[in-house]
Amino acid sequence: LTRAYVEQDLHEIYQGEVRYARDAFEGLRLMDALMAVKRGVPGATLPELKQRRVRSVAATAVLEERPEVGQVRSDVAVDNAVPAPPFWGSRVVKGIQLKEYASWLDEGALFKGQWGLKGETIEREGRPRLRMWLDRLRTENLLEAAVVHGYYPCVSKGDDLILLDEHGNERTRFTFPRQGRGRRLCLADFFRPEESGETDVVGLQVVTVGSRIGEETAKLFEADAYRDYLELHGLSVQLAEALAEYWHARVRAELGIADGDPDSLSGMFRTEYQGCRYSLGYPACPDLEDRAKIADLLRPERIGVHLSEEFQLHPEQSTDAIVVHHPEASYFNAGGRA
Repeated sequence: LTRAYVEQDLHEIYQGEVRYARDAFEGLRLMDALMAVKRGVPGATLPELKQRRVRSVAATAVLEERPEVGQVRSDVAVDNAVPAPPFWGSRVVKGIQLKEYASWLDEGALFKGQWGLKGETIEREGRPRLRMWLDRLRTENLLEAAVVHGYYPCVSKGDDLILLDEHGNERTRFTFPRQGRGRRLCLADFFRPEESGETDVVGLQVVTVGSRIGEETAKLFEADAYRDYLELHGLSVQLAEALAEYWHARVRAELGIADGDPDSLSGMFRTEYQGCRYSLGYPACPDLEDRAKIADLLRPERIGVHLSEEFQLHPEQSTDAIVVHHPEASYFNAGGRA
């Protein structure tokens, strides 16, 4: 989501006011303005809608783009080594301590993205507040970090990734979008094609930091402690992501592909490693309904995570992902299906 996309493209099709908030702090300012308008405060207005300066390529891509003729599958290699997983099926891990994954916290995303801090305020206010919150999370036992992850045999067929049971029969399948031009990448291409006669492996994971921290943020909101609410909520989201990064590294280690992992955390955040982690809802795998398939396989209710009718994970501070071991796997945008 970008401001121009929300305030121009979505505004044109939604019957009502649409505004974009970069972070929770801007969201609060926006709500203050909205309430002032509703109350008839003299001079109160909503911020101006942001107009795009250039014509949106994305807005016309589906209409203008035509799939290339010829070979459907991309040029992704099919002769890479297939790792042997430590087990088949799923396993649950509970009681993960904060000290195990706190070092994976993306402080830039927390301070700038979640808390809206800049420059000197990060050192002056951000870090002391972060230390305070981490101490409080430990002393009040507000975290219930847990993971369910697994490995499943699979093959690909066209745009489909087919997961197999122990007898080699289809268990479930995911259909992913393919780029309409360029390399014509599709997530399915990173796995052995069915016609090769070989079987590949895919990793799945669901992680959560539990419901207690969400309950605490709700109490802060009800008490009108908005700064504390925004800080704790933002931290809870980033801690869930830190746990996902931490467990993703473990999955790569279990698959034997972690030798090339970078030494620095910044290198990790730049995905300078083999074995990308794809979260549902993002361009390469945008269909949130696929979460139901992951839930059927991993049964995340064993760690207190449930899927809503809208295919959202609850507690909110939870993430799911597909881990792809192929050395060419990277993040990419996919257009409509060819």
